[in-house]
Amino acid sequence: MEDTPTREAGSTVGPHGKPTADVDELVTHGQTIANGVRLHYVAAGPEDGPPVVLLHGFPEFWYTWREQLPALAAAGYRVLAPDMRGYNRSEKPHGIDVYRLPTLADDVAAFVRTVNDAAHVVGHDWGGVVAWDVARSHPETVSTLSVLNAPHPVEYARELDLEQIRRSWYALTFQLPWLPERLLARRGFASLERLFREWTVRPDAFTDDDLARYRVALRQPGALESAINYYRAFARTMVRDQLPGAIPVVGDRLVEPVDRVDVPTLVCWGERDPALSLARSDGLEAYATDVVVERYPDAGHWVHLDAPGRVTERLLSSFSR
Repeated sequence: MEDTPTREAGSTVGPHGKPTADVDELVTHGQTIANGVRLHYVAAGPEDGPPVVLLHGFPEFWYTWREQLPALAAAGYRVLAPDMRGYNRSEKPHGIDVYRLPTLADDVAAFVRTVNDAAHVVGHDWGGVVAWDVARSHPETVSTLSVLNAPHPVEYARELDLEQIRRSWYALTFQLPWLPERLLARRGFASLERLFREWTVRPDAFTDDDLARYRVALRQPGALESAINYYRAFARTMVRDQLPGAIPVVGDRLVEPVDRVDVPTLVCWGERDPALSLARSDGLEAYATDVVVERYPDAGHWVHLDAPGRVTERLLSSFSR
């Protein structure tokens, strides 16, 4: 890593009534240059432990892993959770094309190489989409892959159906310039707070203090625009390139074959996810040679917060595959 990590104190209360100060006291903060972009990260666990890289989704930052960081570190792993490009305290390049999926995957591969040759890569939501592509395009950097409520990007585009379009209406509105940023920031990010509350099953998955931390992260200059640019870039590239594959009968002839992920892969899926159809967790054998899918009927989009203990145990067992 580039810079000497530092510690930051905290005093909020997290899920299950436990002080998240435990997490803040556990982690060190640092920054590094990966793929030409400065990334902020937190780290925990023994420095000589097998590395685990945790990738957050929209609209979050490293703190989404508050339940997993202590447990994985206690199991002897060196756990690193970066703020993805454009988020929280990481650098926020201007423009849309700089948030294309191949660029994001290159960020993660470069980040892994600052720690070790390879790491166990875990991703949720957008972090999971990126993790899929890291394992495909940089397999030498991935020991195992774990994806939480995140579609394979090619499967998502090629198998797009009316049910998924209905669920993804918000992603369509994100294609508009500037207006989504204005609407999401209104009334102290009230719509995003509603999203956190309604897309989880556990009533205490996000406390008021947790949400206050998210508001601070989203108020970082350029953070909200950068986060939405992930969707804009995806629509302009991957969907454009892969959507013809969804055309009945002839679609398969219009797109290139997909390189399957060839590392041990775990998919954890909360079945009560309003944003992603359960069908997105089907048929993944076409995209990964060694994939195990585990579904959680009592969890929503944030499966790692709705069922933190079970998901963490499953991650640990998958790391040993």
